[in-house]
Amino acid sequence: MSCKLVTFLFLMCLFHTSYTQRNLKFFRNDYHYINDLKSFYKIHTIAKTWEDAKKTCKLEGAFLFYPVTEVEANAVMDYWNATQAFSWIFIGISSRFAKESFITIEGKPIIDVYHKWALGQPNDAGGVQDCVVFHKGDGCLNDENCNKKLPFICKKTLVSLEWNDRCNIADPGYVYTLSKCYKIHRTLMTWSEAYAVCYKEQSYLAIVNNQAEADYFAALMDEVSIDNRLQYNSTRVIYLGFQNINGEEWTTIRDTPLTDAGYNRWGDRLLNEDTGCGSMSRDGTLNGIKCNEKHVFICERESINNLDERLGEILNS
Repeated sequence: MSCKLVTFLFLMCLFHTSYTQRNLKFFRNDYHYINDLKSFYKIHTIAKTWEDAKKTCKLEGAFLFYPVTEVEANAVMDYWNATQAFSWIFIGISSRFAKESFITIEGKPIIDVYHKWALGQPNDAGGVQDCVVFHKGDGCLNDENCNKKLPFICKKTLVSLEWNDRCNIADPGYVYTLSKCYKIHRTLMTWSEAYAVCYKEQSYLAIVNNQAEADYFAALMDEVSIDNRLQYNSTRVIYLGFQNINGEEWTTIRDTPLTDAGYNRWGDRLLNEDTGCGSMSRDGTLNGIKCNEKHVFICERESINNLDERLGEILNS
């Protein structure tokens, strides 16, 4: 067997092993794996309302943590105590649908999971406490106003991990093409909201670098326009990763001049003080639009080095 073939087979095995994420016990680099629990956890220190906490976890491909057993409660408290000072977090249990009917975010009655209430709790003080909080000192639960802002923890179980090998991410929604990975979001959002969603997915708001990319984005827009649940105007443009919010120069979200990105086909929507966020129309032209308009958008991320490139390097060595 030739040396080059041996090298290639070795890289094939390495490639397969490197992305067998369940074996590697890797989900995201900002999540901590607790082996005894076979799950990943991330402590969010920026306080949010219960609903926003739930949405944040979902955007990261996880769910709002709640302890299933006393073993899990104790293990998470150990991790929490070792890394953070705050005492309370929101967990994924609430009675939002009916008073005193506490269920997990999957709909399980609280009696089926960890339910160590503090003395005299829940008490629905003021009639506004429909969400559950968890105390790291004694592991007790309390009911709290869902609109209060608290830290929280997101969780991802190892068994639920599905890896998108080509895009190197635990999100099957990303599609590999043109040597990159893309995901179109059909939920209408402002430019800043779209930016935040891509960031939470460890990606970035897409940047057009060439005509082929522009054509692909236009094709995605055509697919979305068929969805009659969306307003027509919201699918005529997509938000992209460039802006001129300060009114000085159009730059990409990577703080490079848009003219250096490789695609500079402008439409007729001129910049004024209200149109500082970047978009692309279905005809492939770039425009500045109002940042508070709500539109679909595309997230982009770099793909892993594809196998053809690796093989080429080996054969040319």
